[in-house]
Amino acid sequence: MSRSDRILVAAAGGVIVLVVAAASMLLLPVEGQSADAGDTTSLIVSSSLPGPSASASSPSSDATIVVDVEGAVAQPGVRELPGGSRIADAIAAAGGYGPDVDLDATAATINLAQPLADGEQVVIPRVGAKASVLPAPSAIAGGEGSNGGGLVNLNTATPEELEALPGIGAVTVQKIVAARQERPFASLDDAVTRGVIHRGQLEDIQGVATAG
Repeated sequence: MSRSDRILVAAAGGVIVLVVAAASMLLLPVEGQSADAGDTTSLIVSSSLPGPSASASSPSSDATIVVDVEGAVAQPGVRELPGGSRIADAIAAAGGYGPDVDLDATAATINLAQPLADGEQVVIPRVGAKASVLPAPSAIAGGEGSNGGGLVNLNTATPEELEALPGIGAVTVQKIVAARQERPFASLDDAVTRGVIHRGQLEDIQGVATAG
């Protein structure tokens, strides 16, 4: 090989070294940028995922209520029902109507679609209530009152007459009707003693109601 040829080979080798070195310098920032981009992507993905508290959270269970179902039902007693239940649900939970249910009295005194509150009592009238405790329509139309003296008698008044008394609501009417089927009231104080009405209600109806 001549001297000129050796010079050309050496020059070519030097050019190759320079090209490789330049390429290496160019690749280094690109790789750094790729790493940064990867880190940024990881952060974005991480931030978009819900935290442990969000994924672990679950809807709270429905509230429950406890009601007392008495009277003409198959299985009287205390029942636990879902919140928002109605009187019809309470009757179903107690096994449905019993064989002694008075359907006419039930329809007249109970709204099956009425929502229930916790601690409420539902009393279903028994057979014979209408015939034994409700006055004849002629007596009501005559304006003589349930006992003929102008006072509302807790033992003989219609559910409508009872609910018209001051301080007496639909729930108390149900309790009065159920209690007088078991045993007629001896007096207004007897109704208080038996827990059918409270002392405040007694004060409200004195002078307009009687019993015995």
